[in-house]
Order: sequence, then C-alpha cells, then structure tokens
Amino acid sequence: MTINYPHTIENCMGEKLIFLKVQQEPDGDKVLVENYIQPGRGPLMHTHWLQDEELTVVKGRIGYQIQGGVEHYAGEGESLFFKRGIAHRFWNAGEDILHCKGWIKPANTIVFFLSSIYAAQNKSGKGEPEAFDGAYLMTRYASEYDLPEIPSFVKKAIIPATYHLGKLLGKYKHFEDAPQPVRS
Repeated sequence: MTINYPHTIENCMGEKLIFLKVQQEPDGDKVLVENYIQPGRGPLMHTHWLQDEELTVVKGRIGYQIQGGVEHYAGEGESLFFKRGIAHRFWNAGEDILHCKGWIKPANTIVFFLSSIYAAQNKSGKGEPEAFDGAYLMTRYASEYDLPEIPSFVKKAIIPATYHLGKLLGKYKHFEDAPQPVRS
C-alpha cells in the first residue's frame, strides 16, 4: 500500500489528522503530524505498544489523561509526551478548534491503522468503527494498538467472533494491501 504525503484523514467525530511526512532517523522512522480537533472531541483512551508520541499545542487548550490518573491541561506552546505502552487520551478542552503539531515514532503501521479507523468510523457514522472493520483492525494489529476501555469479554469473545464471521462473509477485500503488523 502506497501513501502519498501529506496524507489527510477526517472522521465524523470532529477530528482531522494530517500526516505531513515520514522522516528517516537512525533509530526508526518518525511520522510528523498535525491535527485539528473540534471542542469536546478527541481520541478514546488508547495504547500504542510500540510508539512514542509527542504533541505541541499550536492553538487552543488540550486536556489529557494517563489511564487511572487525573486530568491535566496544556495551552499554546506546551508539549505533551506519551511513552509507548502507556494508555492515554487527549481532547479539545477549549471552545475553539484545537490545533497541534507533533510526531509518532517509530512510524510502523500508524498511518494505515488510523486511516482505516477513521474510515470505519465514517462508515458507521459514530465513534465506534463499523463492526467488521473494527474487528479486523483490532485483531490484526493487536500487537501494536489497544483500546483499554473495551471490556475484556468483548476483546476475547465478541471481537474475534466478529472477525471470523467477517472472514467467512468476505468483508475484508478492501484490506488486501494492509501492511503486516509489527511484532514486538
């Protein structure tokens, strides 16, 4: 799968993410990003097992939280760093569009994964991705990404069953060129 940069994705939940470019570095590729988030919106609590992430607020006010911790806030010019393997979330805590710039390193499959998640959200018209696409992505890329607020029973029974049903029904043809997941 070839992605041309800059690569822009938007979901129906008020998030716009621009992957500006992939920068080659000696210790792994870094994808440079820019995002715009509507007030009160932002990604769910999530974990990227293999990647660090940094965001700097260009305009607006960001709220952020590490799983189990208290909510924090940052303003223009301030940066946040999320270490790989640590569940976190962030959101627009202001009244205007939040604009941030940052990076994710190593790039791995993040551009494909988030592009596919946004497309699946747009397909469903809500925050939860379309069921078959969501099951495919959460199963195939479980070694890289997690949504810790999904109940254990759903992760261990419902998602795998939905994934296998999707395979039987031929629901994954649009994922034929999906990159291989990265194993830690």
